[in-house]
Amino acid sequence: MKFTVLSAIVATLLLGTLDALSLPGPSNNPASQFMGIKVVRIPTGPSTSALSKLKDLISKYDLDLWTTVPTINSHVDVEVPSASYGSFMKETNGLLSQAGILEPVSIMHEDLGQSILEESAVSDEYQNQMRKAGILATPAWFNAYHPYADHLQFLSDLAAAYPSRAKVVTGGTSTQGRPIKGINIFGSSGSGVKPAIIWHANVHAREWITSMTAEYMAYKLLTNYGNSTEIKGYVDKYDFYIFPVVNPDGFVYSQTTNRMWRKNRQSPPSGSSCYGRDINRNWDIHWSDPGGASTNPCDDTYKGTAPFDASETRTLAAFLNAKKNSTQGMKMYIDWHSYSQMFFTPYGWTCTQLPPDYTELLALAKGFTTSLKAVYGTTYTYGPSCSTIYKTTGSSDDYTYGVTGVKYSFSAELRDKGTYGFVLPANQIYPTGIETWAGVKYLLANMT
Repeated sequence: MKFTVLSAIVATLLLGTLDALSLPGPSNNPASQFMGIKVVRIPTGPSTSALSKLKDLISKYDLDLWTTVPTINSHVDVEVPSASYGSFMKETNGLLSQAGILEPVSIMHEDLGQSILEESAVSDEYQNQMRKAGILATPAWFNAYHPYADHLQFLSDLAAAYPSRAKVVTGGTSTQGRPIKGINIFGSSGSGVKPAIIWHANVHAREWITSMTAEYMAYKLLTNYGNSTEIKGYVDKYDFYIFPVVNPDGFVYSQTTNRMWRKNRQSPPSGSSCYGRDINRNWDIHWSDPGGASTNPCDDTYKGTAPFDASETRTLAAFLNAKKNSTQGMKMYIDWHSYSQMFFTPYGWTCTQLPPDYTELLALAKGFTTSLKAVYGTTYTYGPSCSTIYKTTGSSDDYTYGVTGVKYSFSAELRDKGTYGFVLPANQIYPTGIETWAGVKYLLANMT
């Protein structure tokens, strides 16, 4: 009888855990606002005039872009509601034909709302795995996406499983007062003794694959410490601070209200009704330069009213600078994003100047992409951020390199190149983590 009662209690607790693990179901999932919307990829061609006309057409239909900064010889990924799809595509195809652009328009998502529902689904197999485990920090974690509260629990479970190697830390505070939680992983010397390595993920709320990838690498550092001399060497040599979700307010909003939300949830500035700052345009590095961010509060790349006017950037910078200015110092910084499959060195603020450490950083970036490709054949482009993708001002990796003084400062865009974009299926969490980890191990082995 005692066994039966205990079993019932345990089963109830595990079922409660499973409820928490599930993202909102069809009745209350933010997918509802995206039902029937297609996401299309439109080639831009070599003409600046044609690109300008395409941007005007997108503005005419008031469409939401996935491509932050449209450029020539590339493409634009855009959401198109079903009601305007026919007329928009007719005008788009006419524009492309007039410009002599032969590359066809492709469809990334036939029904974005349905793709979001599928992304959030939790399989019976996964639920069975979690019932058996009873904790979140297991390999099964990487088979699905998760609510924010469970990301916090994952970090707690992982640190509790390795109390002599890890602890949960706070790296900053969000606009709405949430602590920005991460995990500190350290070796035989203890915490705070070796040079710091700091990784930020889910800077942009909708980029869910980044938090899962950061957690995968944290998991590998801890679970392989005892059976891999390579991993033990890295953990004993460096103090890792891994922050899977540095934009918690925006991340929660993307899970409960608007799956495509990018910015934080800061209140609108005077004269506007639009919420949020792009917290990768808000760092105090060439913040006032033109062309690398938006001054329109309604834009996804809105830089704010002043550098560090976002709580997230201000407090995260204080954490980074404290680590750099400590006796142990700081060795590496990586800012994880998606999508495009790219790996960047500084600078983002200029396309004409190169950093003093350019040659070494470029060689490391090449090694990262080569090591990553060796796993599944996934190809990444690499190079200075500005010339490789587009100009960005007030970005975190430029700040850590140029102000904090961390030589090994990078940023990345993870999978994919546009088949799914931000709504990457959960079955790609594991391969993304595995190949990214291969690239990171190259960096760890080859930094001087």
